[in-house]
Amino acid sequence: MQNAAAFSKEEMNPLQSIEQWDEDVLDRYPEAGEPAKAKESFRNYDNPGRDTVREFYRLNHTYQSYDFVLRKEKEFLQFNRKELRVWEAMEFLNTLVDDSDPDTDLDQLQHLLQTAEAIRADGHPDWFVLTGFIHDMGKVLCLFGEPQWAVVGDTFPVGCKFSDKIVYPEFFKDNPDASDERYNSKFGVYQPGCGLRNVHLSWGHDEYLYQVMKGYLPDPALYMIRYHSFYSQHREHAYDHLMDDHDREMFTWVDKFNPYDLYSKSPKPPVLKELKPYYEGLISKYLPETIRL
Repeated sequence: MQNAAAFSKEEMNPLQSIEQWDEDVLDRYPEAGEPAKAKESFRNYDNPGRDTVREFYRLNHTYQSYDFVLRKEKEFLQFNRKELRVWEAMEFLNTLVDDSDPDTDLDQLQHLLQTAEAIRADGHPDWFVLTGFIHDMGKVLCLFGEPQWAVVGDTFPVGCKFSDKIVYPEFFKDNPDASDERYNSKFGVYQPGCGLRNVHLSWGHDEYLYQVMKGYLPDPALYMIRYHSFYSQHREHAYDHLMDDHDREMFTWVDKFNPYDLYSKSPKPPVLKELKPYYEGLISKYLPETIRL
């Protein structure tokens, strides 16, 4: 298995921007009542001959093995890279802005504000609003040198058989776990109904931010953060056999959250100056003065 230093530039950055993955999720999971985009209308960016999303998932599914995930958890969950105020961390995330995305001029912070403001407008609790505001903050992993396929993408369990409900399941054929009898059975290293808290998911911004925020936010918020990219479960129910009753209860909150993340995007940017005092107040209510990344 290669390490991050050995990856080529293409392997590090198969997408033209992080936001391209977000747009692909919208293509695959349109809003209720709306038809999915025709295949020929998918965005091809500047090189229509190369499907960058497929290449992204080829790398993701090839390298996201059980051992890889355990190594990344050990590497990053020491939280020894930076200590920042939460707003500073959001601004740090904002350096990921990439003007190669032709469909939006909005940066990461503006997308998060739009998500949170949509939640706020519907009268949800303030911790829910805060969750919408910070839910993608784990993408700071890109700024620590992580390849895109180890930061974003639909998440899935490792250590057991890869479901055919995961996007592009054909690319798992090159994952070493697919031919390892320890990991390629229905339950693999897990027990029936063991609960998702005992299951390792593919490494990325969801799990990373969950670990950063654990202990500060209520359980529904932590589930939203940890599982908002786990589409093979909350859309396809492919891993019901690993869930327990608490998971099933909490996934009602994940289901509530995802429409705000996917469908709140708008070309009109929020007015940051007007909103900042409110969100700084939420941060101070629920989170410590500084967080370690």
